Amino acid sequence: MNEKQRLEQTAQIKTVDSSDKKSDKDYSKYFDFSGAKVVKQEEGKTTYRLSGRNITINDAPDLAEGKRRGKESINYIDQFEISPELKGMGQGKKFIINTYGCQMNEHDTEVMSGIFIQLGYEPTDTVEDADVILLNTCAIRENAENKVFGEIGHLKPLKKERPDLLIGVCGCMSQEESVVNKILQKHHFIDMIFGTHNIHRLPQILNEAYLSKEMVIEVWSKEGDVIENLPKVRKGSIKGWVNIMYGCDKFCTYCIVPYTRGKERSRRPEEIIHEVRHLASQGYKEITLLGQNVNAYGKDFEDLNYGLGDLMEELSKIDIPRIRFTTSHPRDFDDRLIEVLAKGGNLLDHIHLPVQSGSSEILKLMARKYSREHYLELVGKIKKAIPNASLTTDIIVGFPNETDEQFEETMSLYREVEFDSAYTFIYSPREGTPAAKMEDNIPMEVKKERLQRLNSLVNEISAKKLKEYEGQVVEVLVEGESKNNPDVLAGYTSKSKLVNFRAPRSVIGKVIKVRIIKAKTWTLDGELVEEMVEVN
Repeated sequence: MNEKQRLEQTAQIKTVDSSDKKSDKDYSKYFDFSGAKVVKQEEGKTTYRLSGRNITINDAPDLAEGKRRGKESINYIDQFEISPELKGMGQGKKFIINTYGCQMNEHDTEVMSGIFIQLGYEPTDTVEDADVILLNTCAIRENAENKVFGEIGHLKPLKKERPDLLIGVCGCMSQEESVVNKILQKHHFIDMIFGTHNIHRLPQILNEAYLSKEMVIEVWSKEGDVIENLPKVRKGSIKGWVNIMYGCDKFCTYCIVPYTRGKERSRRPEEIIHEVRHLASQGYKEITLLGQNVNAYGKDFEDLNYGLGDLMEELSKIDIPRIRFTTSHPRDFDDRLIEVLAKGGNLLDHIHLPVQSGSSEILKLMARKYSREHYLELVGKIKKAIPNASLTTDIIVGFPNETDEQFEETMSLYREVEFDSAYTFIYSPREGTPAAKMEDNIPMEVKKERLQRLNSLVNEISAKKLKEYEGQVVEVLVEGESKNNPDVLAGYTSKSKLVNFRAPRSVIGKVIKVRIIKAKTWTLDGELVEEMVEVN
C-alpha cells in the first residue's frame, strides 16, 4: 500500500484469521488510526472512535493473507440459513444494489438480492427510495475504482438528509487495504464494508450496523469456502449464470483477482448439474458457466478425476438450448474440453480466450505461463476440431517495458488468429500486484496510440466477420425490445452477435430463425424467417 498511509499509532486487537482461530492482528499496518481511540474490545473485534464515528472491525482486508495458498481443505457448507431472529428485519424497507464489473459480480448481486428478499426487504430502482444501498465493486482496473468513489461522493448528501439510511461497500474493492483506508479517512458516512468471501454474512452485518450505529468492517482475507443453496433473485428469465468455481491461482503479475477472490475451489458436479436442471425446468434458454479461471474446474478435487470437459459433457444431456462458459485461461484449455465442445449440440462454439499480448517476452513478464507459440498452437487445435469456432479475446497494451516490436507482435497475432472481437485496455497498475512495482515506463501518449491502432484492427476484422453474415439464416435467442427502438426486437446468435429485427413480441424468450439483411459496425439487422427452433 502507499507509504503515506502507514500508521503512526499501534493498536493490538484480537480477530479471526483464515483458519477461524483467534489471533492478535495489528491493523495499524493497514489503516491510518492516528487520532483514533479504542472504545471497546471484545473477542474477535475492536471498536475505534475515529473522526467522530465509531468503527467496529470484525476482520479486515489483508492482501498478503489473500495471496496465501495453504493445504487446508475447502469447507463445503451445504445449506445456507438465516437465523430466525433476523428474518423479517427488512419488513417495510427497500434495498438497491449498484453493480460494477464482471458477470461474477452480477451473479453475487443476484445472491445478495436473494438474501435481502428472504430478510423481508423489497427491491427498488432508485437510491432515493432505498433504506439500504450497496455498491458491489470491481477492482480489476483503476477506472472501475474511480467510478465507485464518484458514486460514494454522490451518496453523501443523501446520507446527510436521511441518517438512518444504510450504505455499504462490498465486492473486490473491499478486499484491498488501500480502499478501506480511503473510506475510513474520507467517507466516514459509509456504514458497512464487507468482501467477496462473506456475502453470506449479509444478515449479520446488516443487523450489527442497525444495532450499533457504527461503521462495520468485515472482510475475510482467506482462501475461501464453497457455500451451496444460497438464495438468488436472477436478472431475467431467459439467460442464467451458474458459478461452477471460485478464485484463481494463476497470479498474473498485473491482476488483483487472486488476492480478492481466493484460491481456486470447485463446486461439486452434482450441485452444478442440479442447478442447471432446475433452470431448464424453469424455462431458461441459455446458461453461462462462470469462474475466474473456469477451465481449471475440478483440478482441486482430491477424490475424483473430473474436469470442465467432463462437466460440459454431462450438461450437454440437459434439455436447454444453449450452454457457454467464461472466462478461460489458455494454459488450462485441454484436449478433453476441445473434444467435448467439438460434439456441438447445445454446447456453443463461441470461445473467449484472453491472450493479453502477442509477445512471449511480455507474456513472461505478465506470468501468463504460456508463450505466443503455445497460444497459436491451442488456437490451431480448436479451429481444427471446431472449424466454425468463434474466438474473442482480451488484450492489454502498454504493459511495462513493452517495446514497439513487441506491440507489433500483438498486432500480427491478432491478424493471424482473426478474432471476432476483443476487449482492449491500456495497462492499469493495481496496488499490491507485482507489476505495480515495475516502472510504468511507457508514456501515456504511446499507450493511447497503440490502443488506437489495435482498435482499428479489431474494428476492421470485426466488420469483415459481420459482413459474412449477410444473407445467412441464423438462430437468435430473443431477449426483448431493442434499447434504441421499442418496435424492434433484439437477441443474440450462438456466437454472441447482436441481431435487431421486427417480429411479434410472442417470440421473446424463444430461439428463432432470422435472415441477416445488413451488417453494421457492431450489430446485425435481420428479418424473421420462422418463429421457433426445435431443440433436441
